[in-house]
Amino acid sequence: MRAKHLALSLAGVLATLGTAHAATQITFWHAMQGPLGERVNSIVDQFNKSQSDYVVHAVYKGSYPETMNAGIAAFRGGNAPDILQVFEVGTATMMYAKGAIVPVQEMSEKAGDPIDPKLFLGAVASYYSSSSGKLVSMPFNSSTPVFYYNKDAFKKAGLDPNKPPKTWEEVAAAGKKLRAAGMECGYTTNWPSWIQLENFAAWHNVPYASEDNGFGGLGARLQIDKPIFVRHMKFLAAMAKDGSFTYGGRGDTANALFISGKCGMFTGSSGTRASILKNGKFELGTSTLPYYPDVKGAPQNTIIGGASLWVFANKKPEVYKGITKFFKFLASPEQAAAWHQGTGYVPITKAGYDLTKKSGYYEKNPGTEIAVQELNANTTANSRGVRLGYLPQIRDIEDGEMEQIFAGKVDAKAGLDIMVKRGNELLERFQKSVK
Repeated sequence: MRAKHLALSLAGVLATLGTAHAATQITFWHAMQGPLGERVNSIVDQFNKSQSDYVVHAVYKGSYPETMNAGIAAFRGGNAPDILQVFEVGTATMMYAKGAIVPVQEMSEKAGDPIDPKLFLGAVASYYSSSSGKLVSMPFNSSTPVFYYNKDAFKKAGLDPNKPPKTWEEVAAAGKKLRAAGMECGYTTNWPSWIQLENFAAWHNVPYASEDNGFGGLGARLQIDKPIFVRHMKFLAAMAKDGSFTYGGRGDTANALFISGKCGMFTGSSGTRASILKNGKFELGTSTLPYYPDVKGAPQNTIIGGASLWVFANKKPEVYKGITKFFKFLASPEQAAAWHQGTGYVPITKAGYDLTKKSGYYEKNPGTEIAVQELNANTTANSRGVRLGYLPQIRDIEDGEMEQIFAGKVDAKAGLDIMVKRGNELLERFQKSVK
């Protein structure tokens, strides 16, 4: 009898192992850490439990640039992951990496389970689509910059916590009042080149680069030496000099200044919301980006940041079927709504937005709809987004020059001229390398 039981249990173990082995394994490298990383792991777990044919393995690979570089290096070494999360500034680089990637829509169509680009918010889908309107990568965490402020600090400084500044002049005035009330810092910003140059251009409906900001072709060149950019850099430099603006560093290093309560106002990614709510010890206010009211056509719309998911070439058909299923799971109304509500990233699909609206979430959480509203406009040639080669390197140049401008070491016009000269040299090099 014992032998029979032993045989049955061994058969059961072998059957289980057989099933586990039969599942197609999919590797997903990403750049989400902290609360966002926990959410990515939770989504992947839910997908893995929802079916038994595929197992997705989520692996954190560091910051956005680190993750992208790791993916490219792995592809060159012949051991690329199946899915790679790439920040939006890497879009042109990935698109022109011929032979390295499989366009998402093409992959899903071959897998017999097409992903429809019309499911996604217009500003999101158009950014990650080819000139023929087909998705090249899978929209995932799309953010846009918003204006955050500390309502408790506003009350202390005698400012109306329900009337955030709408213009740059109002930001400067509020910054002075916050400092006078004892705040260490009035205003700060994260991702300076993304917010103060790229989004600044779109929000004011002026070109950041020629050729429709790069969407029109590889001949695009920077146009950020125009008077409106000089005006804005001068304005921020003056705020830095009088102490109402504190430069907080590159990337998202300035987040700590706002979350810790040192700064009363902050322009940052809508995706920062989860972190602010978890770690900030104050009442949070959210509003639209500031603008210059005398600029015709402003405010227009903001542009997306965040990242999308790219699929590497030379994988088995089974893997592509599994990736398509996983992407469809991410785009389901429930997942899109939950991701948006839990993180502050915009709902990537229209159905996710509708579901969130119907649930009463925006009424219960004032300010959470602002990111969607900022993006929800008919885009112009100036406001669709920026698609340039070597954009991460161009941002490094811009950040370096802005540091000099804000420190009062370089005149605004001279700093912008350097950005354009050095940035255009990179664009020329990228154009030649692709040709």
